[in-house]
Amino acid sequence: MRHVVVMVTTSYPRFPGDGIGSFLEPIAKGVAARGHEVHVVAPWHPAIARGKVEDGVFFHFFRYAPVASLAVFGYAAGLREDTRLRAAAWAVAPLAIAAGWFKAMRVASKRRATVMHGHWVVPGGAIARMAAGRRPLVVSLHGSDVFMAERSGPARLAARAAFRRAGWITACSEDLAERAIRLGAPAARVEVVPYGVDTARFAPDPGAREAVRAELGIGRAPFVLAAGRLVSKKGFEYLIDATASLAARVPDVRLLIAGDGDLRDELAARAERVGHGRIRLLGNQSQDEIARLAAAADVVAVPSVRDAAGNVDGLPNFVLEALAAAAPVVATDVGGLPQIIRDGANGRLVPAKNPEALAGAIGDLLAHPDTARALGQRGRELVVRDYGWSRTAERFEAAYDRAGR
Repeated sequence: MRHVVVMVTTSYPRFPGDGIGSFLEPIAKGVAARGHEVHVVAPWHPAIARGKVEDGVFFHFFRYAPVASLAVFGYAAGLREDTRLRAAAWAVAPLAIAAGWFKAMRVASKRRATVMHGHWVVPGGAIARMAAGRRPLVVSLHGSDVFMAERSGPARLAARAAFRRAGWITACSEDLAERAIRLGAPAARVEVVPYGVDTARFAPDPGAREAVRAELGIGRAPFVLAAGRLVSKKGFEYLIDATASLAARVPDVRLLIAGDGDLRDELAARAERVGHGRIRLLGNQSQDEIARLAAAADVVAVPSVRDAAGNVDGLPNFVLEALAAAAPVVATDVGGLPQIIRDGANGRLVPAKNPEALAGAIGDLLAHPDTARALGQRGRELVVRDYGWSRTAERFEAAYDRAGR
């Protein structure tokens, strides 16, 4: 069945290559590529540089703030360290929710939508529920939304209302699915649909190794790459400490961290204090640049943790991107990572919040490059076989059909 889909979201790449909400773009375009009409309803942001329609995806950005400086709803701007709303976000949330509901309702009516698809159960799923009318509703869970529903009474009530109304619910990891069920999502209508990865963009690139090293001025020194928003649940402080420990074994090791966020200054100070010039924070990088860095890295580290507030990644898309690039990956045993990384088979899996375990696994891969290459190759084979975006889009298409039954 051909669908007209209205996707309600609070994040979407604001311009080509933007890392904010990067997985939403291939979801939307993948569904459109399967012959469906896709309309994305999202908050306006000053950095948005999108046409009215791209690759079959129509954009509808709604304004809600009286001045641009208050456009802090969505795009990771409203959350502090991914665990609590900023004061400005609380202030504009009623306006944004009302504007989002009105825009989604109008788009659904005008375009004769056959299904509403809310991303992040709060607020996207809640907004989509209000705008859906009698249309089928699909809700997709991505991580911070479930955490907010677990911690906030109003968010929990909104999430439960969306769960009751939804004909189908998807989660990007088994951990998120289980937590959603504990919040009240009907188990019979919950499905794990992992993210996909662009295996053409993220791919082995022999030429990138020398080029990236020359650009960074690190010569032949072995380097470890990490990427993500600089927030507590990413666990970068443990990776910084692991690098300092590893230096006793590999004196010329380098750690590069791509991304930005609330902990930038704190992590930079820690890196300067213990890294002795071995650790560099690169700031935000485009998806194309992340692909080059992953292809050039000796090891990619994904040191996610369950932070002090209890928040944890659903499934970091960066782990799939690193595997697609055939990079040897060291990851931690939290969230959705264990469903992707099999220790010793396609990467290394170590306990979270354990710098010594991180250092040991990274050091072993640096010391045994043949083993590292074999793990990287098996990682890419896994991603190409099971985690292409076309497969993800196919599963969302099936979710739309199920929601309408």
